Amino acid sequence: MTPAGCRIRLDRWLFHARLCKSRAVACAEVAAGHIRLNGRPVDKPSTSVGTGDVLTVRLGQGVRVLRILDPGYRRG
Repeated sequence: MTPAGCRIRLDRWLFHARLCKSRAVACAEVAAGHIRLNGRPVDKPSTSVGTGDVLTVRLGQGVRVLRILDPGYRRG
């Protein structure tokens, strides 16, 4: 578990959550406008996300709505 209030970069979280194969792919997805954070489009991979944030992710043919429960320290 991470400490309360801890935040992590969006590209790193996408990589840790196994939504993207690498951080470079995660950066490309964010830059392409495929990610929304709490309903707002995100254009910077360095945007901080934390517990309680809601991501809307368009990957491939589908759309996923994800709530971040824990930013995490490592991939898995």
